[in-house]
Amino acid sequence: MKISMLGAGAWGTALAKVLQENGNAVTLWDINADLLREVQAGRNEKYLPGIKLPVDWKTEPDFAKAIGGAECVVLAIPSQAFREVATRLKSSPAILVSVTKGIEFETGETMSRILREYAPGNRIAAVSGPSFAREVAMGIPTTVVCASESDGTARTVQGLFHRPEFRIYRSTDILGVEYGGALKNIIAIAAGVSDGLGYGDNTKAGMVTRALSEMRRFGVACGAQAETFAGLSGLGDLMLTCFSKQSRNRSLGERIGKGETIEAIQASHPKLAEGHPTARSAHRLAREKKVPVPIIDEVFKMLYEGKNPKQAVRDLVTRESKAED
Repeated sequence: MKISMLGAGAWGTALAKVLQENGNAVTLWDINADLLREVQAGRNEKYLPGIKLPVDWKTEPDFAKAIGGAECVVLAIPSQAFREVATRLKSSPAILVSVTKGIEFETGETMSRILREYAPGNRIAAVSGPSFAREVAMGIPTTVVCASESDGTARTVQGLFHRPEFRIYRSTDILGVEYGGALKNIIAIAAGVSDGLGYGDNTKAGMVTRALSEMRRFGVACGAQAETFAGLSGLGDLMLTCFSKQSRNRSLGERIGKGETIEAIQASHPKLAEGHPTARSAHRLAREKKVPVPIIDEVFKMLYEGKNPKQAVRDLVTRESKAED
């Protein structure tokens, strides 16, 4: 199939490599023309240093040319810029696949819903799950899930990506898959805070378990299916992101737990991990839906109100006792 990958960062490049190795004709687009030239030469040292990439794919800095004739367009665009790119796909008849994990702040929408707004007649899917881009690019066995409201669309996208090193399941709960992938980034920040404060495995295991209940409650209130959060995009991605040293969100939380301010962290790393904007979006949406999300609330307060991490933990553990849900 002729596929256009929008975004040549780590995730976009890694997935484009999977698609190319599966025999698809892949074209990569990015706003960074210098990055595209490097990718065309078989390298992406900024995002995937040391990984050998294909050279038989195409790169195209012109957006219209990049998506022209595409049968499938995959969007690996940061959530803050997703709508801007989505507006440029109005005339494309392609299958549209989001691989972005996030929630739009202004509207509370997932990425698939943004795509549906601008391309109401297109087949739309989302791919998510426990997957670090570098390991995918290295061919390390990885398992994710593809979701679409149409099982037929999910099957088609599953076939594009599926290979021995990249096992992909399918689901028709696209909202659940997207909310799981987005919310786990916020929880990973909380896990990192726990690490930064020097707490142990007991603390993190309890927090992650309660966070899964919180994610499920949030998702159901937004129209997702409860059981989806026990799957790859929920529990699976949550475990990976909260416990791995490779997780950018966990690392962000660890620095906060050690006493660094978000301003100081941003000064050294202007592009913060995806959980940072998602915490603001989820906090706002939870208020609108009247859903209790105590862990997400505390992460929001640490990131945006400068709340002391130790006080955040104290406020969590001193809440009124309740039955487990």
